[in-house]
Amino acid sequence: MAIENHKDIFTLSDAERLVGPLAFNLMIKPAGSLCNLGCSYCYYLDKAEIYKGKEPVMSMEMLETVVRKYIEACEVPHVTFNWHGGEPLVLGKDFFRKAMEFERKYADGKAIHNTIQTNGILLDKEWTDIFREGNFLVGISIDGPAEIHDRYRKDRKGGPTLEKVLRGISILQRAGVEFNTMTTINKASEGKGVQVYEFLKSIGSHYMQFMPVVEHIKDGKIVPPGTVEAEVAPWSVSDIGFGKFMCDIFDTWIRGDVGKYFVGHFDAALAGWCGAQPGTCAYAETCGGNAVVEHNGDVYMCDHFVYPEFRLGNIRENSLKEMLNSMEMIRFGLNKRNSLPSKCLKCQWVRICNGECPKHRFTAADGRLEGLNALCRGYEMFFNHTAPYMQKMRDIIFTAQKQPPRP
Repeated sequence: MAIENHKDIFTLSDAERLVGPLAFNLMIKPAGSLCNLGCSYCYYLDKAEIYKGKEPVMSMEMLETVVRKYIEACEVPHVTFNWHGGEPLVLGKDFFRKAMEFERKYADGKAIHNTIQTNGILLDKEWTDIFREGNFLVGISIDGPAEIHDRYRKDRKGGPTLEKVLRGISILQRAGVEFNTMTTINKASEGKGVQVYEFLKSIGSHYMQFMPVVEHIKDGKIVPPGTVEAEVAPWSVSDIGFGKFMCDIFDTWIRGDVGKYFVGHFDAALAGWCGAQPGTCAYAETCGGNAVVEHNGDVYMCDHFVYPEFRLGNIRENSLKEMLNSMEMIRFGLNKRNSLPSKCLKCQWVRICNGECPKHRFTAADGRLEGLNALCRGYEMFFNHTAPYMQKMRDIIFTAQKQPPRP
């Protein structure tokens, strides 16, 4: 395909990624948006509308196709299946037993791993047996103590859910199943970073992911960046609220928890200081390595862009390799870097945050309708606050590796 403009030009690192062994994450949504909860801020509940209001589940035939084609497409020795939702446990235990059977059938000498993100409410002893057998890392969605968690994470009848989640965590702990936590930072979290962090420590979480919730809505529905007349959703965290939340947690962590508790944002920031690849796609320079497959086999470019215009094809009819290496996917990935506003390009922290996730790029910059990240001021606060410590940790790492310190 002919290069139409400078945004179709990619760097040497882009070229190396495209011509090297294909390695990517595939988030599998076997139950689509089907869930046993009705969280206020969930960006996936309305995806059923794409499929005419239905919420069907993945068939056994489609499950086998997904497992086989994903393993075949991954040109690396380790393959990780990321089971997500909605709530994947609503599919039942036999579904995942069958998934593991297909994984063994098509492994072809590759090491197979599984991760699953769940609200934890349906967990029981039998589930833990499945997780141990299938080498599952379990992610639990939990937002903090009751006054924070139950504000937006409610059941279908509007009731609280924290006690049910804690019961599920207790089952995992008694069975010795490893878990980490995924915690949203929303309006109810503002000013309570230390409270949330200490709560997560108290329930046994040593690996914490924090996900800022900044959504825009129109006519009551969450919409993608660029939507005309969209408004900030009432549950969204403010930019400064987000920055303070992360700074407060960092101040507690740096005093006594380094090496004992691990926070995704801190690891990713330190990776940026060290010139390494971040562990989260939000901080990566480009997108494109985290596709999504829906219950019917439809493949989308990203979990946060499951809209018809971002559909790549269907796994039943199309090769995963062809879809992941298509010009549409390449342009989607490069657009993260190429669409950065001039404010970002002049910023000293762009090498670390890379404009963060495109789903948050709603804000006007430089007096024009450019996509500045809605959390920009919060990230500036966090990076400025942590810089002396990050520089020191970087220097310690480089000294241990006998590398020259970087400026």
